[in-house]
Amino acid sequence: MVTSVHLQADTGHFTPVDDDARSFLLREVGGDEGGALAADMLLREVDGRIDVRPVVHADRVRPRLQPWKAWQHFSRVLKDKEQTDELIGVFDTLPWCGVGEAASEFLATERGRAIYQSEPYLPDILDDHARLRQMPKGSFAQAYCDFMEREGLTAAGLVEASGDTRNGMEMLEDGVEWYGDRLRDTHDILHILTGYGRDTLGEQCVLAFLFHQRPSPGHLFVAWAGTLLMKVKLRTRAPILGALLEARRHGRLTQRIVEQPILELLPMQLDEVRARLNVRTPSKYLATLDIFREESIDPHAFLAKQAG
Repeated sequence: MVTSVHLQADTGHFTPVDDDARSFLLREVGGDEGGALAADMLLREVDGRIDVRPVVHADRVRPRLQPWKAWQHFSRVLKDKEQTDELIGVFDTLPWCGVGEAASEFLATERGRAIYQSEPYLPDILDDHARLRQMPKGSFAQAYCDFMEREGLTAAGLVEASGDTRNGMEMLEDGVEWYGDRLRDTHDILHILTGYGRDTLGEQCVLAFLFHQRPSPGHLFVAWAGTLLMKVKLRTRAPILGALLEARRHGRLTQRIVEQPILELLPMQLDEVRARLNVRTPSKYLATLDIFREESIDPHAFLAKQAG
């Protein structure tokens, strides 16, 4: 019988446990006598210790929209295109207000809790390229490593760029925070899955794709604003707006990436992952890049000018 385990669920503390305690505590919710955990609590093992925390922290408040602050952030980007960190401010002030409800619904499922236990922190998984490189040729993992190494990116770097707060609120140790972290940590994964590059239009298309994955007004605002600016500044016959509309439609048709078992997907062939999640080929975006090349337009330049 276990007598020495002390769980502090209100603070999300880690508590060392022995093997007997581990088997006792990690039973499914509603399982054998003594193993049940309240439906509004989460439990997992991390580095040999048991972590218990609420699905929704008692101090968590619903995110709110702050359009004036969002415009201030965006206006700084318009004045200086190098201030890309200001875009995070736009996303924070025009957030997905229903993220708490979505996280709670997902974590109420057996599948959601299983992913919560097996994938506590995605950057640790995604930045372990030595492990990922051992996966099969042509796999999602290999494509991810190729992309991140070519672009000089890391999952940890995205965490650092995102800062320690969301919408001015304190980070809380609960299931909603874990879900929100995954929304952030799967951004670069989306580039590989969707086929959208890190050029100006590619980034706008990823944001439009994201709107139906995580209905944040900030993502849709930046996507439309950036694309319309491109359309105004560039004299091109490329279907820029069509590419954006296609991206939004594809995002609606694709399964929600944040709720997928990333560890299960990584060893699979990239084409298999796309088929499983119903990710479509970005035809109009690819056609736009072809036309840009014909017209000598640099797709990576913000508000690029035609050569000559």
